[in-house]
Amino acid sequence: MSTEATGTRRLNTAKATVAAIAREMERDENVIVLGEDVGAYGGIFSSTTGLLDRFGPQRVIDTPISETGFIGAAIGAATQGLRPIVELMFVDFFGVCMDQIYNHMAKIHYESGGRVTVPLVLTTAVGGGYSDGAQHSQCLWGTFAHLPGLKVVVPSNPADAAGLMTSAIRDDNPVVFMFHKGVQGLAWMAKNPRAIGPVPDGDHVVPLGKAAVAREGRDASIVTLSLSVHHALDVADELSAQGIEVEVLDLRSLVPLDTEAILATVAKTGRLVIVDEDYQSFGLSGEIAARIAEHDPRLLTAPIARVANPDVPVPYARSLEYAALPTPARIKQAVLKVVAG
Repeated sequence: MSTEATGTRRLNTAKATVAAIAREMERDENVIVLGEDVGAYGGIFSSTTGLLDRFGPQRVIDTPISETGFIGAAIGAATQGLRPIVELMFVDFFGVCMDQIYNHMAKIHYESGGRVTVPLVLTTAVGGGYSDGAQHSQCLWGTFAHLPGLKVVVPSNPADAAGLMTSAIRDDNPVVFMFHKGVQGLAWMAKNPRAIGPVPDGDHVVPLGKAAVAREGRDASIVTLSLSVHHALDVADELSAQGIEVEVLDLRSLVPLDTEAILATVAKTGRLVIVDEDYQSFGLSGEIAARIAEHDPRLLTAPIARVANPDVPVPYARSLEYAALPTPARIKQAVLKVVAG
């Protein structure tokens, strides 16, 4: 992490992200924000609160409910020199605008032979745990990571959210910035004490593609991201009292993926649990396992354990939803299994 900060403030993740956006809007007049309810409402997950008052309706633009239209407009603006931040309210809505995202946002730079850049940040809310139903509770970061031409970042805490957002805005490539509702730190959602934390003031930058060791350990590694980092840390603290020290690696970025950090933690502990709130099949957990196998499977002293969403739509009923999500109980069981193995 690189930073030129002079101090820190305690912020929740939502406020930390907004502060980073505001700082970049002050620094660069080409940075604009657009999307549904990003203006007077401030984003339904407080992702743009206060920006309209500070920067006005020419730079903070409420759009009609037409994801294809306003994401397409943002892509066009990016190719003409602006640096838009465009919000897709829920990642589950990607289906109505996927042509703009995959066939245009991701491909223009390649198809132009590198002559045209698309410096655009697509922000979107992800994650379950709130009985939002099958159409508002998915993560789908594996889907976006699968598409060449896009960078994909997923912060787990306020400082990383601010630093990754700054990097994303300054990047000349399209970046998908995915924030979990459960790490935003909003009063009307389930309380998460780690969703509020110190955030460096000033020009705080977290490089894209660099994972962070959230907790040191020796007996097993948990590789994960987003809200699952919080669950993994809770499990690690609990197991520490039993003499089991678990290392937790926060990926922070899927594209680029910090393969070196993954290999380093596996080499250190020899045991790996991959926790992913996305669907298990054909996703992040399989990609991580494949990279280890391609490098050196002898790093492992026990089979890999995966804790992910089963390949079913996220249930609405609270009891069924929590049976599907990668809860601390499921993570703990997996760690104990690899340690025993």
